[in-house]
Amino acid sequence: MKTLVTASALLFCSVAFANSCPAEMKAIDAKLGTNPSLSASDMEKVKSLRAEGEKMHKDGKHDESMKALGDAKKLLGL
Repeated sequence: MKTLVTASALLFCSVAFANSCPAEMKAIDAKLGTNPSLSASDMEKVKSLRAEGEKMHKDGKHDESMKALGDAKKLLGL
């Protein structure tokens, strides 16, 4: 019974992260649309992390996706 509860909790958390990735990408895209004042290297890094996060999301690697997207958001000041 404990195994079933643990497995259900893990599945729920994975689904929650999977649904969060698109919201994080949308927030990054919205901020990028305002032309934030970042150095060229930081802007490139944000765009790279955003693309990496989307790829990880599509590959089902939601923890890694959230990490990359979180790093991009930090650079953007979100």
